[in-house]
Amino acid sequence: MNSNSQQPTANANSYLDMELLRFTTAGSVDDGKSTLIGRLLFDSKSIFEDQMEQVKQSSERKGLEATDLALLTDGLKDEREQGITIDVAYRYFATPKRKFIIADTPGHIQYTRNMVTGASTANVALILIDARNGVVDQTCRHSIIASLLQIPHVVVCINKMDLVDYDKATYDRIVSEYEKFAAKLDVKDVRFIPISALKGDNVVNRSEHMPWFEGSTLLYTLENIHIGSDYNHIDCRFPVQTVIRPKSDKFHDYRGYAGRIAGGVFKPGDEVTVLPSGFSSKIKSIDTFNGEIDEAFAPMSVTITLEDDIDIGRGDMIVRTNNQPEPKQDIEVMMCWLNQKGPMPRTKYTLRHTSADMKAMIKEVRYKLDINTLHRNEEDKEIKMNDICRVQLRTTKPVLADSYRKNRQTGSLILVDEATNETVAAGMII
Repeated sequence: MNSNSQQPTANANSYLDMELLRFTTAGSVDDGKSTLIGRLLFDSKSIFEDQMEQVKQSSERKGLEATDLALLTDGLKDEREQGITIDVAYRYFATPKRKFIIADTPGHIQYTRNMVTGASTANVALILIDARNGVVDQTCRHSIIASLLQIPHVVVCINKMDLVDYDKATYDRIVSEYEKFAAKLDVKDVRFIPISALKGDNVVNRSEHMPWFEGSTLLYTLENIHIGSDYNHIDCRFPVQTVIRPKSDKFHDYRGYAGRIAGGVFKPGDEVTVLPSGFSSKIKSIDTFNGEIDEAFAPMSVTITLEDDIDIGRGDMIVRTNNQPEPKQDIEVMMCWLNQKGPMPRTKYTLRHTSADMKAMIKEVRYKLDINTLHRNEEDKEIKMNDICRVQLRTTKPVLADSYRKNRQTGSLILVDEATNETVAAGMII
């Protein structure tokens, strides 16, 4: 990051009690993702007694000797019956240091779209590897998706260390295998932790069985990993979600623009431009539920008032006058197709980008990406569910977009089928 760029200060964040970290889990079937999350929740004392009682009863019904912690997350009946994760299961827990949202995503190839959904907002990807099997195809597949989605931090959990007698050589071999593969990917921060989710080694508490490992436990890593700079604090982007006009006696002339900051740092007095109209003004105040603040930055939700009366509505974007996104109607996108029916030629979809909606169609399919090898297939252009491909979209009005690499908020979009209202694709702007 630019050393002289504006960095947010801690006091502006004090209105939020605790920082929120989102992480996603990925790995092959039976690598122990659900058990790991169950262990995290159990050992960090984030489970209610009645939940624990239900899990104990389910474990007894299955004839298990020990309580199966995986049942804490496999919420769907099918999942409990098959012992696998099908949908994205979201779980929430907190420690004194941080709040967490976990997206537990499925391991099967046919659920790639679910992983894309769960990972799109994550700060951290936990990739599980079975210590007995080492790096397998699914490990590579999930790492490639994490890289495509620009997840800033990857924590590789080498699980089931208890089944290889906590052997350091096995751990070292897998670390070396993964590092060789990850060198091809665009992942900035990769960490490794040897764990046993079943026994609790290095999940919340340090393992007595692996004195050779000097790194942190998984929970300590999640609590302390630095995520403040995961957001773009240079390019100021504020998509307007709604206009606030109380029309009460106290706030008779109040006109504020509410939304969530997608990038940059905003302060009262800053000169800003409203897009797409191009009118300029200065920020008069930045208001939150707890009163006025001196500066605001991503991902805070705030209300901005301006010194001039400008016609602004949902879908407009407030940006810095000297730093604006380029409005485009032809946009290049890496797209994951989420629907069972492939796209029909010349079909119009609703494109949703930040708070703006518009019509769009797929103008051209450039290539399909083989998610296992990163090979580009330019011959087969028929898009099916779970396919990841590069396409050119044509929109009815300009999209105020940055590249996804620069800003995950203003660089992402979804396509919605107008007839069924289903989300058919998720895209990353190139």
